[in-house]
This record gives sequence, C-alpha cells and structure tokens, in this order.
Amino acid sequence: MTGGPAKTAPKHGGQVPPLRPDRGPRGRIGWVVAGSLATGFVCALLLAAAPFIPATENGVTGAVLLDFGLGWAMLAVLSARFTDQPQRWAAVPALFMGAGGLLLMVFGSSARVVLDWVWPPALLVLAVWMVLRIHRQLPSRSARWLLYPLIAFLTLVAIGGSYAAVGAAVDASAYPMPGQLIDVGGHRLHLHCTGSGSPTVVLQPGGGEMSSNLGWIAPAVAQSTRVCVYDRAGRGWSEPADTRQDGTQIATELHTLLQNARVPGPYVLAGHSFGGYYTLIFAALYPDEVAGMVLVDSSDSSPAVNPGSASPGAVGSYDVLGRVAALVSIAGRFGLARLYAPVEAGSLPPRARDEVRASIATANSLRSTIDEYVQANASGQEATSMRDFGDKPLIVLTAGVGVAAAHPAAQDHLATLSANSLHRTIDGAEHEGLVATQEGASATTRAILDVVESVRSGVPLAK
Repeated sequence: MTGGPAKTAPKHGGQVPPLRPDRGPRGRIGWVVAGSLATGFVCALLLAAAPFIPATENGVTGAVLLDFGLGWAMLAVLSARFTDQPQRWAAVPALFMGAGGLLLMVFGSSARVVLDWVWPPALLVLAVWMVLRIHRQLPSRSARWLLYPLIAFLTLVAIGGSYAAVGAAVDASAYPMPGQLIDVGGHRLHLHCTGSGSPTVVLQPGGGEMSSNLGWIAPAVAQSTRVCVYDRAGRGWSEPADTRQDGTQIATELHTLLQNARVPGPYVLAGHSFGGYYTLIFAALYPDEVAGMVLVDSSDSSPAVNPGSASPGAVGSYDVLGRVAALVSIAGRFGLARLYAPVEAGSLPPRARDEVRASIATANSLRSTIDEYVQANASGQEATSMRDFGDKPLIVLTAGVGVAAAHPAAQDHLATLSANSLHRTIDGAEHEGLVATQEGASATTRAILDVVESVRSGVPLAK
C-alpha cells in the first residue's frame, strides 16, 4: 500500500538554504546617517552666508550650531521613520547644539562668556555618551564609521575649548590690567597713562598688536612727558566690539576714550604700521587736538580708486570677507591660537612679551586681528583724508631693510603733509624692529621726544 506523494529530496545536501537578510529598512540607515549629516553641513554653510545673519562671530557661530542641530534632529526623526534602527538619542545633540546657537544669536557676547566655560566640558560628556549610544543602538558598521570621526572631532573641540578657557583664566590672573577700562559706547577699551607733562603722547600699536607691544617705548617716553597706550577693541584688556572696526571707527573710539578718561590735549600721536592709518585719520577728524605726529613705518595708503564704492562691511553691502573672517576666528575658541602665541614677541621686555603672548592666545584677539586686515583697504583709503598738517611737527620713520620697492616713495609722500617734517630711514631696522627691539625702539622714542620738544618750544624740527 502506497502512502502519500513522494517527498522531494532537499537540495544543497539536505540543508535548507539560508534566508537572505532583508536589505530594506535596515539597509537604509547608512544613507539616513550620511544624508542627515550632509544636510546639516550644507545648511550650516548656507545659513552662515545668509544676508539676514549678522557677519559677526556670534551670529555666524550661532547659525552654524543651529544647522548642525538640524542635522542631528533629522537623524533622530528619519531613522525612526524609515529604518528598523531608530536613533532617538540623536535628539540630545540636536537640542544641545540648537540651544547653544540660539543663545549666541539672541544674547551675543553675554552668552559667549557662559558658553566658553560650560559648553566644552558639556560637549565632552555628550561625545562620550553618544559613543555609548551608538555602540548599543546602531548595529550598522558603515553608519558607525560615518559618526565616529565626527564625534572624534567634537571631542577635540571640547578639549581645545576647555584648554582655551582655562588658559585665558590663568593668563588673566597672571597679567592683571595695568590701566583702566573706559566705556566708549557699547564696549569698554583699556587705557593706561603714565608720566606727566604736556603734550600728552598717544601711542597706536600696529596691526594685530596691543599696548604691551610698545613695552620698550612707553616707559622711555614717560620719563619726559605723559604717555598713554591703549588696546583697540578685542585686543589686550579691551572688550570686543560688535561694530565694524575700520579706521574711522577706531579713530572715533580713541577720541571718545580720551575724552571720557579726561585726558586733555594737545596730543602728539605716534602710530606704527596700521597704527599710522589711525593716526592720520584721527588728525584729519580732530585737527585742533593734534599738535604733532610720528608715523613709524606706517602702512602705505593711496587715494581710493573709486571713493564711492562700498568697502568691506559697509552698510548696504554684503560682507563676504567679514563672514569668512568670523568662520576662521572660531578656531580661536578651540585653543589653536594658544599654540601659536609662544613664538611671538620674543624681543620685548619679559613682562611685555608675556602680556603680548597672553593676548595673542585669546579668541577675541584672533577675531579682532582678522577683522583689522579685512578692513585694511577701507582704512587705507580713509587715511588719505589727511592732506595737510600745516606746519605742525611731523617725523616719518622708515625701516631700512625688508621693505617693498615702492615703500620709500610712499613714505616720502607722507613727509610732505607738513611744512615742518623730517623723514628718517633707520638703517638696519626691520618694520617690526622699530618697536620690538631695544635698538629700533630707541630710534622711535627719540623721534617722539623730538616732536614733543618741537611742540613745547615752538622751534621747527632740526634737519
């Protein structure tokens, strides 16, 4: 008697073939991770470039953080909606970065003070927590390796941010402010005056520099008359400014600083490098308050090719360079400037050298310096507003080595601004050496005191 239908022998040696894994929802997680991160990155660039976002470090940084938060939020939502590997933990970094971005955009510099201390350690804790979540909830190896490099970067940012904040606090304790902070409208500038007598000498440091860069000159001048040094916004002990810092703004703020600090004129102004721009602009704006000038290898300026054109950051123009500068200056918040600072200012007196290095190491100084170079063309054009210094004493100092071929002629032109002027070329001195080395600084000090004596006596400068 026969049974039911014959059974077909199984293939593959009697073994049931393995089922192929479902590549559907599970296979999409890598694309979701990549797409979310890429979207956050692209949106960060677009929002940072948007005209309605202010071209300031706080505005640009806030916009970038908001969009990075958007990328993490997309990962949380899309992974839960389209895959079987929901990554709901991503809502935490989304909230963390979004909140930081909003605080910066709404409260600006006041929020920055808190974030500089709170954000780095909180970010480090968050990065460790994220690694644990990924290890437990994200089986996809490819998706993990998309996230791990990003988290490693966040870890470095957290460590660098903590290093910058702690280092700045240590420097602030080691190098207390020698002068006073004076409000000039929205922010305060550092001013330090020493010595006694008239006229008062006001020193302008060069591009990217601070009052301590004049550590050889100020004490020497103070032996003969009153001398004031100050820090431009964001430099040294001065607070950063949210306003555009071109030459006219800098000269106006210096005038407000001197008036609010009750430092009466007449002034002998001495400006090194970019400081020459600001000296010329100040003299053009306030001619009755300036008795003499010394231009210490001043940066060259020439009449504007198109005076009606908008300069970087001008009202109504799109400030591309300002936005790029804001993005670059964010690196200072990660402690990168502290790695560069020790190589600077090696020829100054020890105390001044250390104060300069402490200033260079700050993110505010980096941002201020970048902005100063962004505004250099505008400042140079504005400096040409000084066309006639009458017969007031003027000495133009020029470095003897390391100068461009056209530089001596430009310096000769500066000497024609006054009928009572001298042009001295300091043989063997480089541009920075006129303030940074003891020998070069002595030549600069001598020129300043010669102008002071001419103002006091009314006798023209000796040829």
